[in-house]
Amino acid sequence: MTEGQVVVVGAGIMGRGIAYVTAVGGTAVHLVDVSDAVLADARVAIDRDLDAGTARGKVTPESASAARDLLRTMTSLDAACGGASLVIEAVIESVTVKHQVIAAVERAAPADAVLATNTSALSVTELGAALADPSRFLGMHFFNPVPKMALCELVRSEATSEATLERAEAAARRMGKVTVRVNDRPGFATSRLNALLGNEGFRMLEEGVATAEDIDTAARLGLNHPMGPLEMADLVGLDVRLAVLEHLAATLGDRFAPSPTHRRLVAEGRLGRKTGHGVYRYGADGARLDEPSDLP
Repeated sequence: MTEGQVVVVGAGIMGRGIAYVTAVGGTAVHLVDVSDAVLADARVAIDRDLDAGTARGKVTPESASAARDLLRTMTSLDAACGGASLVIEAVIESVTVKHQVIAAVERAAPADAVLATNTSALSVTELGAALADPSRFLGMHFFNPVPKMALCELVRSEATSEATLERAEAAARRMGKVTVRVNDRPGFATSRLNALLGNEGFRMLEEGVATAEDIDTAARLGLNHPMGPLEMADLVGLDVRLAVLEHLAATLGDRFAPSPTHRRLVAEGRLGRKTGHGVYRYGADGARLDEPSDLP
């Protein structure tokens, strides 16, 4: 089929980011969510990102204007999916919820549309097993913040066809992404590496190796990472990272077992940037406040 409209299901941080790069890349996109309020927030965030991109010279005024015209928000999955060539599910990291959404997408989307899940660790094979045609299903793992992160990890399930991979790869490149292909193994490539590094950062805190600030500075300046492992955990969301670690520990072993400090922060509601407090504190705009961490 002629490649065209993309549908993104779920207007949270990841979904709105995927919608942004799709529209900026010149493709019509429908952003779907059950909540009008969430969709309104997403539209405000996307407009803000377009303004910021224009101010930085990353997006031309003409491209920003075109992107606004290419983006539509709606609550009806059936209405959104009618002309879709690619549908990307970007809801919470729950097998149960994703199964429900993916099944609804299959019913709503054209039979020749590619179906994708944006998951950071869940089994793509398991998520697609209930589909009538799992060969058209794959993982498209985007990274937060989507407008700034260049990578899209394409995850091939046991059933994903080569044609599906090629179409998803082409779509990701239209969004300005560099792609890598990985097989469906727990944590794929990036989540395993990130989870181990972040977990080790928490253990170093518990052992008194260094402060949170110095651990992150060491990773940035000594290892040339753009962000330290504890800063990254705050950005991803400590609850999201905890769920990933628990999944990896159950499938790959105790080396992924979450640290006690990590568990305690989640229990206390300190989830990172989205709650204003994780390893570090953040202002209402999400910017990190200039004060030391209170950990360990």
